[in-house]
Amino acid sequence: MRTKGKTANGGRSRKNGVPSFQQIKNHILQGIHAGEWKEGDQIPTEAALGRQFGVARMTVNRALRELAAEQSVNRIQGVGTYVAQQKYQSTLVAIRSIAGEVRGRGHNHACSVVLLEKLQAPASLAQQFDARRGIRLFHSILVHYENAIQIQVEDRWVNAALAPDYLRQDFTQSTPNEYLMRVAPLQGVSYRIEAKLPPADIRKRLAMRAGEPCLVLYRTTRSREKVASVATMWHPASRYQFTGSF
Repeated sequence: MRTKGKTANGGRSRKNGVPSFQQIKNHILQGIHAGEWKEGDQIPTEAALGRQFGVARMTVNRALRELAAEQSVNRIQGVGTYVAQQKYQSTLVAIRSIAGEVRGRGHNHACSVVLLEKLQAPASLAQQFDARRGIRLFHSILVHYENAIQIQVEDRWVNAALAPDYLRQDFTQSTPNEYLMRVAPLQGVSYRIEAKLPPADIRKRLAMRAGEPCLVLYRTTRSREKVASVATMWHPASRYQFTGSF
């Protein structure tokens, strides 16, 4: 059922290819990063945001739930929604380059390039970029070494509109993370980590034994109100650990 002027289907209505709930998320994040709402400030209510964007309350609720899950806001039932402490800026796992981590330990970092390509994204991949099918993406697969030992396979997709010179970079000298931090300043990041057995090609590139698990980091970064990159990073569990502090 649809009400006049409002989206009542959970936010599937799109403007320039962006779902309604994502437009609301982008609006709130932009306000936070522009300083319109500071840490501890209350943001507009669900009802007010619904009127502003012409959408049903369930669409606003989805946007706020996702922002709360990403730790951008705190929701207090019956009270309101408030800007959370912006922790991603000091989260080691979220934003530090693998090269920076290795050098920080006083070790030597090296990188080999397995694949660099450009393509138009199929629907499933475009969805991860909150975009329509056919968005132009760059794809890279790299192997990172610490003191000549393989410690990470980095499989990364990049929004070409935000980093048009991505494929022209020498990633043996500067990592994708270092390049993207220069050209697409970090606005937000989400990630998860899981342990799983690697497929055969990953196991071979990391010189791992059969049956040895990996620690896998899935990371999505945002810049300029868009998804900048989606990366999957595989690490041999016997040679790598994640650390961080807030």
